[in-house]
Amino acid sequence: MTADWNEKGFWDGVLARIRRRTGSAADAEDLLHSAYLRLFAYRAEHEVREPAAFLVQTAARLAVDRHRKGKFIAPQPLESFGDSLDDNSPLQDEVLAVRERLRRVQAGLERLPPRTRQVFVMHKVQEMKLREIAAALGITQSAVEKHVAKAVLFLTEWTQGW
Repeated sequence: MTADWNEKGFWDGVLARIRRRTGSAADAEDLLHSAYLRLFAYRAEHEVREPAAFLVQTAARLAVDRHRKGKFIAPQPLESFGDSLDDNSPLQDEVLAVRERLRRVQAGLERLPPRTRQVFVMHKVQEMKLREIAAALGITQSAVEKHVAKAVLFLTEWTQGW
């Protein structure tokens, strides 16, 4: 090693060359530090005649590696994505089956007596409470319960097998 290693000017010069070569003033010191660690390890088994050139070249290669790693997404096992790959939307045949069942329910609703259909729709579609329906229609809550039960029983039988 030469006396240059001990001079601040040596390190300032190497740092300036790394900045120019990599185009990154912000990362130059980190790159120089990493390059120095590699130089230190390399010198254990090899002679280095131009340490400044070694440091600049190594720092430039490290900068290229960092740039590549920043743009490249390493392959990951599918398990690491967790639930993000799960598609909970129904399959097309399931959608078709549900639509057909809905048509069947609509046809069944049309077959109900008008008052039973009205009570059922108020309860299940409009989400009204039984006592609210009773008050709105001027009937007892027991009568509302009977209409709902009658509609549910009929629609269950009507859609069975669909």
